[in-house]
Amino acid sequence: MTDAVFSADSIADLPSSTNSAQVRRVLYHHRTQGKAVEGVHIRGITDGLRALGVAVDILSLPGADPYQTPASMSPTRQATRWMRYLTRLPEWLFELAEIAYNAVVWWRMRRYLRRHPDVDLIYERYSLFMIATVAIARKFRIPLVLEVNDATFVDRVRPLRLTRLARRMESYLFRRVDGLVFVSRTFRDRAVQVHGPIAPAIIAPNAANLQQFTVPTAQRLQTRLRHGLGDSTVCGYLGAFVPWHSIHEFVYRITPRLDERPDLKLLLVGDGATFEDVRSWVQSRNLQSRIVLTGRVAHRDVPALLAAMDLAILPSAGDYTSPVKLFEFMAAGVAPVAPDFGPIREVLSPGKTGWIFRAGDLDSAVDSVLQHSRDLPALRRVGQAARNYIASERQWSNNVDQLLAFRRQLMRPEHEA
Repeated sequence: MTDAVFSADSIADLPSSTNSAQVRRVLYHHRTQGKAVEGVHIRGITDGLRALGVAVDILSLPGADPYQTPASMSPTRQATRWMRYLTRLPEWLFELAEIAYNAVVWWRMRRYLRRHPDVDLIYERYSLFMIATVAIARKFRIPLVLEVNDATFVDRVRPLRLTRLARRMESYLFRRVDGLVFVSRTFRDRAVQVHGPIAPAIIAPNAANLQQFTVPTAQRLQTRLRHGLGDSTVCGYLGAFVPWHSIHEFVYRITPRLDERPDLKLLLVGDGATFEDVRSWVQSRNLQSRIVLTGRVAHRDVPALLAAMDLAILPSAGDYTSPVKLFEFMAAGVAPVAPDFGPIREVLSPGKTGWIFRAGDLDSAVDSVLQHSRDLPALRRVGQAARNYIASERQWSNNVDQLLAFRRQLMRPEHEA
């Protein structure tokens, strides 16, 4: 383990390896609800480790079991009752509750580690104000790797009130943990700009499990028939209907131009805050046969719905994030049209595994969808190339290999104090 402070120059991507012989057990700790995209990521890493024979135990909030299949795609309806109560607290009081939760984690994790002396790695999904784990990891001399998906310096759904305290705690953590995992170089670079030297880090974009998105042709045809898609060219969307994903704005802009492509239909999967507005818009224009809204769907139904698509639209995303839905589109062999944010450029090759448009320019997104939907052979070719990319580089097993290689690197003598 290391107490050293590393410069940005020492942060590098490390090669992957499937050798897990040195890791017997991993404790995966998170303070999220374990639902929706969070659950996909947690299960992806956990399943990948277990496939290599590594025992993985998950320590989480009560009721936040990521292996309880969510009943819907909606992140707004998956919270437990007590979590909904907590989120209604004034922000400053909610943040104090987050700080107080450190005492719970200290007690639970210490008890767990005394019962399991064979833990070789603690892997934690970073949450603001969560600081107990680094002290426990040092007490038990177990390497701690922090997976960073949130931070004080990015736009958040819940605006911070105790900002100065959160920033100081975050800076301490980013220096004192053994390693950091960021989903994009943009995210890592911003962390360095804000906090200065941080612990060694790797870049591990999100991924998908190819097997989950392998759907028989007959099931694809049945899904298209069930939703009235027929032989149309289908542009799809998967995810939450929330303002920052901009699917509502995309629908408003493409609707007046649908006559340019009479055989184009939209298949929009999910729900959320803007769903009812979109549905009213579609119904008021009598476009139900052109724009299909599935609403909430069971997670098990998602692969077949993706297989029914010919191309997919990602109207917007965080400019530092790695959207899971992008990798799921690609794993399903669906050619994506996505904004040109840095993290997306890191994984999508324009014209080869998808297409990009200028971020924030949804008229350009509409132009791209209308243009590329005219060429079905190109859609199939690009979709297959996207699937091949996932198969070779961006399955969850690739992320696990990289994580284990990173852990071995951190345990080398030159990283020891």
